[in-house]
Amino acid sequence: MVVERGVEKEREKEVEVEYTRLRIPFGPVHPALKEPVSLRVAVRGEEVVDVDMVLGHVHRGIESLAESRNIVQTLYLIERICGICSHSHTTCFIQAIEDISGITPPDRALYLRTLIFEMERLHSHLLLLGVMAYEIGFDTLFMFMWHVRERVLDLFEKITGNRIHHAMNTIGGVRWDLTPEMAEEVNAQMREIEKSIRYIRDVFTDGTVEKRICGLGVLGYGEAVKLCVVGPTARGSGVNIDVRKDHPYAAYDDLEGEFSVIVERGGDVYARTETRILEALESINVARAILDRLPSGPIRPEENVFRLMRKIPEGESVLLVEAPRGELLHFVKTDGKGGLKRLKVRTPTFSNLLSLKPMLVGCEIADIPAIVASIDPCLSCTNRLTIIDQESGESKSIDVDRLRRMVRRKWMRR
Repeated sequence: MVVERGVEKEREKEVEVEYTRLRIPFGPVHPALKEPVSLRVAVRGEEVVDVDMVLGHVHRGIESLAESRNIVQTLYLIERICGICSHSHTTCFIQAIEDISGITPPDRALYLRTLIFEMERLHSHLLLLGVMAYEIGFDTLFMFMWHVRERVLDLFEKITGNRIHHAMNTIGGVRWDLTPEMAEEVNAQMREIEKSIRYIRDVFTDGTVEKRICGLGVLGYGEAVKLCVVGPTARGSGVNIDVRKDHPYAAYDDLEGEFSVIVERGGDVYARTETRILEALESINVARAILDRLPSGPIRPEENVFRLMRKIPEGESVLLVEAPRGELLHFVKTDGKGGLKRLKVRTPTFSNLLSLKPMLVGCEIADIPAIVASIDPCLSCTNRLTIIDQESGESKSIDVDRLRRMVRRKWMRR
């Protein structure tokens, strides 16, 4: 500071400071996220240079709860793993039970399961497309897509009595049949929904939306294969995988020629979005084929479901289905007494979460919501518990009973 003629004046001096990384917490509660995931984002200016992910905010212990219930009770618990994929979870689980017990459902039941599967895929993709429109600030398109989605939910309500949790599956078949009047209405609604989806595709291919999401969150083919991503996330990066074609289940063996696997090469947000739009149109084709070919006959065994449950022997099975988000796996081990020894669920989001890091690094902060939404994350059905030894850094899995004993001993020491 200098003094001139009795007046103090401050000297201005420019100092160059080396810029360091800034860590920004993104979630778990954030208006731009549809699921509670915590992203610790390191940025340099507006550019994302690193991402750390923290899960576990909505872990509900479904697998442990299933092991303390009988198979029929577990069937309704499994449906609550995910609201959007409720039918996918129960079908995967019940097919494993049927595989262990040697039960073959009637053809009509298999076709009805497949119909609900494709309607659920249609519902899920419309929901995600609406979320994607919201994330890029296109609220009018968001509301229009959710209006179209309501038609699918209305059909669910008429067929099963429920809009989200359908309670469709039972051991050896399904609980709800389709009347000729219902089949006619489903067919009519599919025509209207198809017109709306084609309009939605025209809007998404408009230059304004293209410029907003093209080139964002790129995941190349090699990286997608290396990280073992599944579903539309993988197919948007050029990976041609689909459980419906690779390992057919339900009625997909008979319907193999009625739909195509949609594969896009772009690997960005736009490619993953377009994959879902085109898959929604394929789901409509499958639904129509099912209604045209629907076999006659029973929809479930005549024997009481609780008697069937008691006859299920001790055994284990691994089953896969193609849920709306991708490959869903259930490992089921029965105890021969109408209950379970072990249930393990691997959801598609669990496989896709690792791909977020290469997608986000290099993008700008404002692009994070759209990129995260593009993999259609479902954290409620994904969160798992991992035990890590902080001293050695080793990770290990332990059974629930041992974990309870460890916690009890810890509290007794206190």
